[in-house]
Amino acid sequence: MYAETEHRTTISFYQYFVIDDPKLFRDELYKELNALKVFGRIYVAAEGINAQISVPDSNVNAFREYLDTIDALKDIRLNIAVDDGKSFWVLKIKVREKIVADGINDPGFSMQNKGSYVNAKQMNELLQDDDTVVIDMRNHYEYEVGHFEKAIEIPSDTFREQLPMAVDMMKDKKDKNIIMYCTGGIRCEKASAYMLHHGFNHVYHLEGGIINYARQAKNDGLETKFIGKNFVFDDRLGERITADIIAKCHQCGKPADTHTNCKNDGCHLLFIQCDECAKQFDGCCTVECQTVYNLPLEEQVELRKGIDKGMMVFNKSKKRLRPRLDEMNKK
Repeated sequence: MYAETEHRTTISFYQYFVIDDPKLFRDELYKELNALKVFGRIYVAAEGINAQISVPDSNVNAFREYLDTIDALKDIRLNIAVDDGKSFWVLKIKVREKIVADGINDPGFSMQNKGSYVNAKQMNELLQDDDTVVIDMRNHYEYEVGHFEKAIEIPSDTFREQLPMAVDMMKDKKDKNIIMYCTGGIRCEKASAYMLHHGFNHVYHLEGGIINYARQAKNDGLETKFIGKNFVFDDRLGERITADIIAKCHQCGKPADTHTNCKNDGCHLLFIQCDECAKQFDGCCTVECQTVYNLPLEEQVELRKGIDKGMMVFNKSKKRLRPRLDEMNKK
């Protein structure tokens, strides 16, 4: 990947549709995408597909043509990344129970009844309406660096917790215009169906999420109502939408919105760090982690034996982040 000279396009897409044999679908998909030199992370489940990928520019058309051979994916909207950058390094396609972990066990719930799509122009118009409520269906670390004007954060650690919380927080607003949004559309589409299932009357969701909104706004010359940076789940960790920096360095409190993972392999905490603190702490979240990071590799390995922090790269829990931030602020 590092040696490649050809430019790549970062693409995301999803679709809710019935897959009778997810494993067979996954194997066929891997064979075809691997041949096109596609990298990325794709989840397949009985309820559909969720994909974030990187495609060599010379194969983008062939990739579209392949998707068109699958009835449920024919002419599907592809979200093209706003920023360039090395986003993925290998191709991983996994079979999961659901493409979005939602915690929904109600047999009466159906994705067939979902909110109405709004595009960038319609989103801007609805934002001017006093009867509009905008709900951000992303995690705390995504909301922190960028969000729509007037957007309400659902203060939870996981999407499965957000769904019932959103219903409860909005219970006295069932006749308002409820607009839900997320990064690429997959979470807010399911959330819109969940709100309708619970008796809300005017539910919308942003088509293609923030990624598609930013591209539409730019192409159509619209004012951008999303402020700051859009967090993305690949090696870039963010796409700049506007120049506004609305977050702060978690170590010194200066304006900053660069997410990083603690360089200590026994930690990997996801946090915001400014350039000065990155230099001072060697990219680590605390002096303690910095000390471990600068030990000989053999000693680091010995210290973290039996500890797996690989999944902390996109840690969602404020419960883990908050004590670390308090510790940082004492320094």
